[in-house]
Amino acid sequence: MYYRDTYAKIDCDAIAHNLSLLKKQSSKALIAVLKANAYGHNDYWTARTAMESGCCMVAVSSLDEALSLRKQGFYDQILILGHIRPQDIPIAIEQRVSVSVISAEWLNQVVASYSDLRKLIFHIKVDTGMNRIGLKKIEDVHRAIDLILDHNGIPEGIFTHYACADSESKEMCEQQFYTFKEIISACEYPFKWVHAENSAALLSYEDTLTNAARCGLAMYGISPVKSDLDLHPALSLFTHITCVKRIKKGEYVGYGDAFQAKEDCIIATLPIGYADGFLRTNQGRFLYCSHEWIEVVGRICMDQCMVKLPYMLPVGTPVEIISKHCPVTQMAKDLNTIPYEILCILSDRIPRKIYYHQQEVAIINNRLHDQNP
Repeated sequence: MYYRDTYAKIDCDAIAHNLSLLKKQSSKALIAVLKANAYGHNDYWTARTAMESGCCMVAVSSLDEALSLRKQGFYDQILILGHIRPQDIPIAIEQRVSVSVISAEWLNQVVASYSDLRKLIFHIKVDTGMNRIGLKKIEDVHRAIDLILDHNGIPEGIFTHYACADSESKEMCEQQFYTFKEIISACEYPFKWVHAENSAALLSYEDTLTNAARCGLAMYGISPVKSDLDLHPALSLFTHITCVKRIKKGEYVGYGDAFQAKEDCIIATLPIGYADGFLRTNQGRFLYCSHEWIEVVGRICMDQCMVKLPYMLPVGTPVEIISKHCPVTQMAKDLNTIPYEILCILSDRIPRKIYYHQQEVAIINNRLHDQNP
């Protein structure tokens, strides 16, 4: 349930459709990336859809995100791509969460603290040029494998991350690919999973080395590169008019007198603001309402914003913020950012209506701790 007329609609059928296309595109096993509450789409339902669509595992950024899935009843394999504190390793073992070796120092701390890492699955991160996390030296990768085996751990996977896969030039991808290939060849260890491709690389760079790919943005229906795939965006965002008034020429709207009417006009208020992730930089952009484009006028408030209507509309009229008419890619372009950021900053106070198999299956309202249909 929710009590504020702003919500996001999550189409799990679109996610399943996109995964089907991506699987055909790559012919590799797919790892569904669910960082940041599945890029704002809801972690549990996206994870469930991903596994039912044939993904081999899901990936998150932190132990908190992994435990969120476990608490919601998701029991398939979860890989943490980022840092986990060494003191939290027992929780990862208990909850059957796979972890990434992000540095030699980190692994040294782990093996110094725990003599038996039985049942803990490791994926070794290799830094091939992004210089964020990961092992850079072949000898460090060799030693990581030995340490994990010596402590009864399972070195299941090895992976890297392409830094510039969304660029037209693939020179950096080539450099990283050959660095990664050299390290894997030198290891001579039979890793079950070798993965490097993100969505951009999966769609635009032929990687013949790996047997799995990490699909993030493309799974949600947005391509980070030019692509002919018929991806379907899975998230749309709606609000409704809560107040309508006529103002006269010369009157102001909102904080700081940021908008002054040049003529008599109609102003409507919408219950969405920057605390919901609808950033103040959306001022001056256009939303879609009753087959008309309506301008966001005045400064966007924490909880509300104002728009100028072409004619009087009733309270309760729906307004599209992210939709077929208002794609998130256009919003990102207008705001000089990327779709990832737009989706990930959508607040948890926006309820998510989940649709699966063409039916509404749940309403997720984290502010009310409510996940009931």
